[in-house]
Amino acid sequence: MSALQTSSLICSSSSSSSSSSSSRRINAAIHVPKLSNVRFPVPKKATVTKQLLIEEVNNLKDAFINVDYGTESKSRTEESYNTRQKLYAILEAVSDRVEMHDNIGHQRDNWNTLLLNSINMITLTASTLAGVASAAPSGTTLLALKLGSALLFSAAAGMLLVTNKLQPSQLAEEQRNASRLFRQIKSQIETVMALGSATEYDVTDFMDKVLTLDRAYPLPLLGAMLEKFPQKYEPATWWPSKPSKRDQNEPSQVGKNDNNGWTLELEEEMREIINVVKDKDSEDYERLGNLILKINKVLAISGPLLTGIAAVSAPFVGNGPWGGVLAVTAGALAGAVNSFQHGGQVGMVFEMYRNCGGFFKLLEEEIEATVEEKDLEKRENGELFQMKVALRLGRSLPQLKELATKSASFRTSGTAIDEFASKLF
Repeated sequence: MSALQTSSLICSSSSSSSSSSSSRRINAAIHVPKLSNVRFPVPKKATVTKQLLIEEVNNLKDAFINVDYGTESKSRTEESYNTRQKLYAILEAVSDRVEMHDNIGHQRDNWNTLLLNSINMITLTASTLAGVASAAPSGTTLLALKLGSALLFSAAAGMLLVTNKLQPSQLAEEQRNASRLFRQIKSQIETVMALGSATEYDVTDFMDKVLTLDRAYPLPLLGAMLEKFPQKYEPATWWPSKPSKRDQNEPSQVGKNDNNGWTLELEEEMREIINVVKDKDSEDYERLGNLILKINKVLAISGPLLTGIAAVSAPFVGNGPWGGVLAVTAGALAGAVNSFQHGGQVGMVFEMYRNCGGFFKLLEEEIEATVEEKDLEKRENGELFQMKVALRLGRSLPQLKELATKSASFRTSGTAIDEFASKLF
């Protein structure tokens, strides 16, 4: 084989190898899987689409705002708004009254302290002058001592008359009670508004409560001051009276099943609680109130009487052995009586008993009005009412039931129960 042929063979072989290799590469490329072309729709004008979306949202918002709920729904919304406005007005007035009663209460408590100290200092000074005058020689000095002692005793007697008429400690206690009760009304209004259940009945009810409380604890002294020495003890009344809604002869609709939280057993329990409150707590405070009233009357008369005797005896000091003795003794006793009456705040104690008696009287009326209501849906929920009564008496629910059971057993046996309903006071 010639060189030319050999070269041609090599080239041919090389070409064949090259073409076969190329053919394999092509085949490999052909068998690779191809992804299908997926076309996503692209908005032609993105800004236009965004504007349309914004306009659509605004249209929906306007439609929601301008939706017509009907005449009845609108009137209800307007009525609820007006009711809340009225309650806010009452709330502002109550807050103002709380501030006024607080300030006046502090002022009248200061009266009690200042008048007590001033009268005692005047009385003791006059007694001292009378004692010195009884040992002084006759002359100008004796006359000056007797005159000074008589004038001071007379001033003390006049101040005692005014102080005993006003009873500053009792006035201060009245304002403290009024402030506490107005805060209670304020809390009740805030609770009703927070629950969102305010009605026109609530507005009228709170108005009556505020005006009745104004009459129960007046701010002015002249012409409106409460009688400090009544004929007998009467519990304070600071709530509006409400007529009974139920005929006493009509039977209760409460059955054995639960009806708004009420059962026959719960009704009987409430009635037993009323009996205990009337027979024990109210009666005890009435007895104590009448006792304190008598003591206060005796002290209110004794103080000015003793200082008056001392004032009359002072000019006779030095004219005999009994003038000085009577003036000094009466003056000392007047100071002791004044300290016991106004330092011990006997008037405040009497007012406290009046307030406690009013608390039990209100509790009795609330329980009776609730139990006598024939429409169970108009009653307060039985379990809630039971819990409130227990809290106001300072008892737990089991203790309240135990007290009712004990009262029923004592009443059956014909004897009085030996336990008070309240554990607070």
